[in-house]
Amino acid sequence: MTKTLKLGCIADDFTGATDLANNLVRSGMRVVQTIGVPTASLAADVDAVVVALKSRTIPAADAIAQSLDALKWLQAQGAEQIYFKYCSTFDSTPEGNIGPVTEALMDALGTDFTIATPAFPDNGRTVFKGYLFAGNVLLNESGMQNHPLTPMTDANLVRVMQAQTKRKVGLIDYKTVAQGEAAIRERIAALRAEGVGVAVVDATSNEDLHRLGPALKGMPVVTAGSGVAIGLPANFGLKPSLQASQLPVARGLQAVVSGSCSLATNAQVANFKATGRPAMAINPAALMNGQSSAVVQQVLAWAEPLLKDGPVLVYSTAEPEAVKAVQAQLGVAEAGALVEHALAAVARGLVDLGVKQLVVAGGETSGACVQALDIAQLQIGPQIDPGVPWCHAPSENGGVHITLKSGNFGTEDFFSKAFGVLR
Repeated sequence: MTKTLKLGCIADDFTGATDLANNLVRSGMRVVQTIGVPTASLAADVDAVVVALKSRTIPAADAIAQSLDALKWLQAQGAEQIYFKYCSTFDSTPEGNIGPVTEALMDALGTDFTIATPAFPDNGRTVFKGYLFAGNVLLNESGMQNHPLTPMTDANLVRVMQAQTKRKVGLIDYKTVAQGEAAIRERIAALRAEGVGVAVVDATSNEDLHRLGPALKGMPVVTAGSGVAIGLPANFGLKPSLQASQLPVARGLQAVVSGSCSLATNAQVANFKATGRPAMAINPAALMNGQSSAVVQQVLAWAEPLLKDGPVLVYSTAEPEAVKAVQAQLGVAEAGALVEHALAAVARGLVDLGVKQLVVAGGETSGACVQALDIAQLQIGPQIDPGVPWCHAPSENGGVHITLKSGNFGTEDFFSKAFGVLR
C-alpha cells in the first residue's frame, strides 16, 4: 500500500484524541483514531492517525515509553510530521507529563526546537503574553485549581513548562503572531540562536492559529492542544470537506456515562436532570470494600426498563468538596480508579443491553470505558460542540456510536442535544 499519512498524532488521553481528530476532520483531513498503539500496519487510506494514549497522569517514565512506542509506529506508517496533543488546560504537574514527553519526542526526532500552546479559542482557551485564560479568567481562577489529579495553580505557561523540562523555554508573543508566517519564523530563528528549545505561543483567536499554521510547516514535532490543528491541513494542500465526517447510520438505545467533576460537566448533569430524564448517581464511597460489582448490577437493573424510552444518565460527577472528602478516605489514585472501573463496567453493561449511542464525559472515564468496550479504532464524525465529535467504533454487530467528551467542554445542554446530531 502506498503510504499517504501526512500527520501522525499522539494524544495523552482519549477525549483529547477525539478533540484533535475533530479539528483535523473539520479542516479536511480523513482521520482514524486508534486506542493505544496498534500492533498491525495501517490499513486505511487516511491523511492523519491519532494514537490515543491514557498517559496524562501516569508516571512520567511510563508516559515517555508509551509515547515513544506510538512515535515508532507512526514513523513506520510514513508520517511526515508528529503532533503531541495535550489538554487545552495544560493539565500536568510540576513533574510532567507534558515537558518530559516533549523532550523525549524531540530527542527521538533529532530536533532542537518545538512550540507549545494549548490555545483553543473556540472553547475559550486563549494564551496572551504567555498566560493561559479559560474564558475570561486566568486558568488558576477557572476551577482548574481544584482538579483532583492535576490542579493548575499557575497560569504562566512559560513558568509551568520550564519546571518540567531541561530545555530553555521562551515565548512567541501576540505581536509577532499578528504579523504572520515570516515574523513567526524570524522569531523562531532568534529563539533558537538564544538556546531556546521550546516556545510557548500566544493565540487569542482562530485567525492567530491560521497565521501560526504555515510557520509550522516542516517542523518535526508540534506540541499543542487541539486548536493548532486547524492551521495544519492547509500545509498539506487540504481544504474542508463534509465527506471527511460521514459516519454509518445510528441505531439502538441511548445512554450517558459521566465521571468528570469539572464545572462544565456539573452543569451538564444538572441540565439533563432538569429535563426530567432518568439519572442515577454513583457514590464513590459505596464502591469501597469490594462493593463495586453490586453497585454496577444495581445501576444496570435500574437502567434496563428505562432505556426504551430514551437516554438515561449514570454519573459520579460531584462538587470539589465532595470529591476531596472521598479522596481523604481512599487516597486520590484509589478513589479515581474505583470510580473509573465502576463506570467502565456500567458502560459495558449498557452496551450489552442494546445501547448503540453512548456519550461518555471525562478524560479518565473515557479511557476506562473505551478499554472496557474493547474498542481498538474510531472513525471520526460530525462535531457536536467545539472539540467534541461523534465517532463510530466498528464491530461485527454493527458497531457503536460514541462520543468522548472532555470534562471542560460542551454547552449545558450537551447531553440532550448530542443525540440529535446523529438523527
